[in-house]
Formats: sequence, C-alpha cells, structure tokens
Amino acid sequence: MKRAFDLTLSLLLLLALAPLLLCIALAIRYDTPGPALHWSRRVGRHNEIFLMPKFRTMRLDTPQLATHLLHEPQRWVTPLGRFLRRSSLDELPQLWSVLRGQMSMVGPRPALFNQDDLINARTALALQSLRPGITGWAQINGRDDLPIPVKVAFDAEYLAKCRQGHGLAMDLKILALTFWRVWCSHGVQH
Repeated sequence: MKRAFDLTLSLLLLLALAPLLLCIALAIRYDTPGPALHWSRRVGRHNEIFLMPKFRTMRLDTPQLATHLLHEPQRWVTPLGRFLRRSSLDELPQLWSVLRGQMSMVGPRPALFNQDDLINARTALALQSLRPGITGWAQINGRDDLPIPVKVAFDAEYLAKCRQGHGLAMDLKILALTFWRVWCSHGVQH
C-alpha cells in the first residue's frame, strides 16, 4: 500500500510541478555557473548508497559534508540557494527518487554517505529497514534544529507506529504537517 501511495503521489506531483521545476532549474543556471541539480551520495534502505537529486543551492566547490558541519555554512550557499532552502523547493527533485523506489514520500531523511554517527545510530535500532523519505517525523519535529540522537528517536518512533499498523495514517499526518512547516520555514537554519 505504501509503495502504491508513493508511486501515485510522486507521479502526480512531478506532472503538476513540471513547469515550476523547469523554472527553478533555469533560475539556478542563471544565478550561478554549473548544473541545476546536485546529485548527493546518500544512504538508503538497507544502508545502500544511492544518488539523490536536489536543486543545487551551494557553490560547486562546497565540501561534501552535512551543512551544520561546514565552517560558516552561509558563505557556501548561493544567492538563490538561500530562498530554495528556506522554502524547501530544493527538495522537489527527490520526487524522482520516490518514483524510482529509492525513497518514499515519508521516512527518515537519508543520511549523507559520511555521516557515520547517524548511520550507526539508525542501524542499531534497525531503522535501515525503512526507505528514506522526502519528509519524516523528525523533519516536522525540528528539522535542522535536532541533534542526531533526538532525530534517531523520532525515526524509531515512526518505525514503531508503522509496525503497529498506523503507517498510512502517520504518513498522512506527517505530509500535512510538512506543508505547514514548509510554509512557515520552521526549523530551517541554513
């Protein structure tokens, strides 16, 4: 049921948002030299690495680190990138990863390939069995503001709810709250 929901919603959103996606891609190319998309190496289901697309919001020479680990993260963000990150529009290309089955609409946010602390904490709680999501329980409860142990606790709570048979209801709640949080730019630091 979850996969059918993901396929249907991602396909509908990609079709409906195609003009917006094209406009954003063109604006990025106009704003700074380089590609419109950044393909980030992420940890997916069963800890397998996959390439996750995002609209590029940072300079081409930015180190491959989580934003909070960068020294002076604001100096790496492009002018248009600030808006894209605050509005979460940079995440829209991940609908492609949902369509391909690498991600879900809802699940733990995929860790960067080098975020060993996050990967190990999730693996210890069997969270790698979940497909990573565009949004998730931790995202709507703090996003960038949460330390890793708290994010992992929210991810574990989500897995427990799914195992109790509340997965679809939880996903719908998370999606609704995501739209609200994005609208308010809640929890975005960089």
